[in-house]
This record gives sequence, C-alpha cells and structure tokens, in this order.
Amino acid sequence: MVLTVGGALLTLLEGETALRAGVFLLVMGGWAVSLCLHEFGHAIVAFRGGDREVYFKGYLTLDPRRYTDPVLSLLLPLLFLAIGGIPLPGGAVWINHHALRSRAVDSAVSLAGPFSNLVIAFLLTVSVNVFDPAPGIAWGLSFLALLQLAAFVLNMLPVPGLDGWGAIEPYLSYEARRFGAKARQWAPLILFAVLIGVPGVSEAFWDVVQALFGALGGDETAAYFGQRAFFFWQ
Repeated sequence: MVLTVGGALLTLLEGETALRAGVFLLVMGGWAVSLCLHEFGHAIVAFRGGDREVYFKGYLTLDPRRYTDPVLSLLLPLLFLAIGGIPLPGGAVWINHHALRSRAVDSAVSLAGPFSNLVIAFLLTVSVNVFDPAPGIAWGLSFLALLQLAAFVLNMLPVPGLDGWGAIEPYLSYEARRFGAKARQWAPLILFAVLIGVPGVSEAFWDVVQALFGALGGDETAAYFGQRAFFFWQ
C-alpha cells in the first residue's frame, strides 16, 4: 500500500512536495518489504535444513504479524531508518537450531537474511539501469538499494546479535558461544554507538557500502538525490 502511494505520487503529481513525499513513502514501503524478505530468508533455509517448526509457527509467509516480535522486526527498524538512515537489523525469527542437519546449515540460515538484502540491492540497481524510470522513482529505488547494501554490510559483521556472528557461531568454542549469548542484547547497541560517535568509523562503513553500490552498477547521483528527498525535514 505504501509502495503504491509513493509510486503514484512520483508518477502522477508534480512539485517538490509530491516528490519528497513520494520518495519517502517508496523507500519506507520498500524497506518494510525487504525486512519481511530478510526474515523469510532465514525461515526458508531453516525449513529446508531440517527445522519444521518454522512452518507451524507461520514464518514461511511474508506476513510481518507472524514474526517473533513485530516491534523489533518492523517498527524499530523503520523508526531508526526514518530518523537517521540507520539500517537497523530486525528481530530474527525463532529457529530451532538443534533440528538443523549440520553446522553448515546453521551457518547458512544466518547468512540467508543479509544475502537477501544483497539480492534485493542487485535487482533494484538493475531495474533502474534497464528500465530508466522517472527521476523520482530512480532516486527512491537507488537510495533503497544503497540501504540494502548497508544492511548487508552491517549484518555481516561478526558481532553478537547480528547475522555475521550467527554464521560463525556454530564453529566457535563453547566459551565463545556462551559469551555471544550474553552479549547478544547489548553488543549491537555498542556497535551503533561506535558507528555514530567515533570519528572515521561511520565514514569507513559508508565507503565500503558505496564501493559495493558502485560494483553493482548503482547510480550514485540518483542515490544522493534520493537521500536528500527522503530526509525532507533536514
């Protein structure tokens, strides 16, 4: 619904207000869909890897109401995105790790989420390059693709509570896994504080994201204008 309204504003109406509102709604709606796809990626790989409980819990759908915590999975990430452009990871679906067939499958379950963001970013950049949409739509899709890559890079960091840690956790010692379980709640918050407050860290992070965006053929100019339009209150 939000995606439809955003696209309609960008397609049917003219003027700066319609442009900014359209880009904002397009990006927010697209981000909500990508959060659902991220969680679905975890669930489908877990299901194929031996965890049948994800089916009975209703995770094999794109319905955000079926996730473990809709606040952590959707509301907080959308709020952080709207306020500061931070691609906060959503709350993951509950996985029965004991039911998975191997450590490799366990690792793949964690990687499936961020790799869904990478695939979405690729498809968005391809759509902009191939279909050459109207400027407003191109701006929104390009900025959304950039955010998908930021989510991919962020989630791949080996920090407890993020998917990068989940990918290596099956291969760690008992003591390391125990530490990760204790740090899971607060480690991502420290990471975000470092990204925001430590000089040079945020720049290095976004340099990596921009390099990936360029490697995928992303339009950096369109992403820049999309970012400017998205943060209409700045």
